[in-house]
This record gives sequence, C-alpha cells and structure tokens, in this order.
Amino acid sequence: MTFETFKDLIPKIKKMSVPGASSHFIMVPEMRTQELNTIKIEERNPRHAAVMMLLYPKDEQTHIALILRPEYEGVHSGQIALPGGKAETYDSSFTATALRETQEEIGVMTTTVDVLKSLTKVYIPPSNFWVHPFLGWTKSRPDFVLQKEEVAKVIEVPLLELLSDHTVSTQILSTSYAQNVKVPSFKLNDYIVWGATAMMLSELKIFIKTLLEQ
Repeated sequence: MTFETFKDLIPKIKKMSVPGASSHFIMVPEMRTQELNTIKIEERNPRHAAVMMLLYPKDEQTHIALILRPEYEGVHSGQIALPGGKAETYDSSFTATALRETQEEIGVMTTTVDVLKSLTKVYIPPSNFWVHPFLGWTKSRPDFVLQKEEVAKVIEVPLLELLSDHTVSTQILSTSYAQNVKVPSFKLNDYIVWGATAMMLSELKIFIKTLLEQ
C-alpha cells in the first residue's frame, strides 16, 4: 500500500469502530484459549502496558515497525513485538505510555507521532499484563535509535505483507513456558510473529482490509 493511499484512509480510520476481540481469536494459540477460559483475569491483579503500531513511509510504501527482543532470562526472550512497555504511575494515559515507550525503545520522538486510534486490549497470561495497542503514524521514516537493552533490531514490514493471507500459517514452537506447541502465526520479513503481537496485528489487518473494501 502506498503511503498516499494510507493517508487517504485516515479520516475513515478515525471514524470506524475496530473489529474487537473476535479478531484476536484467529491468532490465539490453543494453549492460550484453554488458559483464558479457566482464569479470572481481574482476580490476578494484572499490570498494564501499551504498545504502538507505528505506520510510516519507506520507499513511498506504508510500513509498520516491529522489534526483535534480545535474548534474556524472561518469558518474551527473543520474540517479535511491537514497541512499547509497562505503564508507569507518571504516565497520564495508556496513550502516553505507548508514546513514551516508543521513544525510549526505538527513538521515535513523541512529538512526531499522530495517534489515530486505540485498538482492543490483549491479556498475556505468562506475564500477567493487559496490553493496550494504539495505531499511530509519522509523516516520514523515523531515524531509529535502539535501546539496546530492550531492542535487538527494528523490523520494517510493508503493510501489504501484513495484509496478505499468504503470510499466515501454523508453526510448532517451544518457549520458556511451553514445549512443542502449535500456534497460528504471521511470517513477516522471514520472522515468525505469534502470541499477543500476532493477535493485535490480526485486528489491525482486519480493520485495514475492511476500510479498503468500503
């Protein structure tokens, strides 16, 4: 999708409702479905985080920025994610959290990002977080500056690649908390994207495709 096409969609993006949690189910691993059906989330006193789905132009095409987490002792080691992180008490809102974390992790100044919409929050059982995603854009490609402790690499994915049904498949993966599990996933820039990030991207994909069909 050209960046001009994306900009033409912005008025509709602001007005149209998001698909909601049903769009997440497409990319929910079976083990996650079983867990979510048995736990009472609010009784676990979950923490909150926010992430940014950042769209921007590169070679006149619309791209979205994903990040590769470094290897570390933790449940999300080495995974693909959206820039973002834990909400702090000094954040005025979850939007502010997403903007601050995006600046801290990949160097995109908050003043350059226009936040268009909030999408549907996702619960992550292993880390006990509610994650609040936001859709934002910048007028030009950011000059990414990585926070090395949190980000190993920025992965620039053409939005058309996310919108393609050919990027969806099922993988057998092992994680720090589960072995040889079957998970629905996206293959984007040759990286496997699954779990909460895939769930949030699924909603974005359905949202944008619905806009294009109107």
